[in-house]
Amino acid sequence: MSENKIHTENMFLYYSEKMALNNISITIPEKKVTAFIGPSGCGKSTFLRSLNRMNDLIDGVKIEGKVMIDGVNIYDKNIDVVNLRKKVGMVFQKSNPFAKSIYENIAYGPKINGVNDKSHLDEIVETALKNAAIWEEVKDRLGDSALGLSGGQQQRLCIARTLAVNPEIVLMDEPASALDPLSTAKIEELIVQLKEKYTIVIVTHNMQQAARISDNTAFFYLGELIEHDKTKKIFTNPDKKQTEDYITGRFG
Repeated sequence: MSENKIHTENMFLYYSEKMALNNISITIPEKKVTAFIGPSGCGKSTFLRSLNRMNDLIDGVKIEGKVMIDGVNIYDKNIDVVNLRKKVGMVFQKSNPFAKSIYENIAYGPKINGVNDKSHLDEIVETALKNAAIWEEVKDRLGDSALGLSGGQQQRLCIARTLAVNPEIVLMDEPASALDPLSTAKIEELIVQLKEKYTIVIVTHNMQQAARISDNTAFFYLGELIEHDKTKKIFTNPDKKQTEDYITGRFG
């Protein structure tokens, strides 16, 4: 297993004729937290979604260059996108639990993948909820609707739902931006724990958050990757003036 989990080379993305990502080459290491920062509309979420082909769902999207995961180009013709999305899970900005019970939210993915044995499902549900640090809060009400949970609990439930199908990579698109400070702290703590088992890539508009939880940080601006390095270096001694200007608040 290579320690470099994700690697893109000369990757361009177009919405019809408009270039949204310009020549992105980056290597993302395994079992680390990599944060993408940059002002709104700079391409960081578009790039994140290209790592599990979520952009396929948008008409007119065209991708050039290589997007490699474990040495395989995920845009090859013979790639099974369903399997890819099982391996590369996604947590969105707005928690989106299904209008089902807490238990059924977590069991949904494994069931689709052919797990029907009740005791096996029970085990998967418990493990996923524990891994998402929410088991203690919900274990006595697994039959209740997930929509009755608080915003922060719903987001951790969505993380548990992603973990239930046993991904290797978890993509997170501003997972705490809609949450209060206490829930945000819980999500951050959770992300740091999860990197023991998973490769985490997070888009955040909160630079303090990137500084607190990530090992590596990539700064995007106007569809370009300006700089990518260890988080400490990016925040204390960046190579590029643009990065420094953004981090010190001169623009953005």
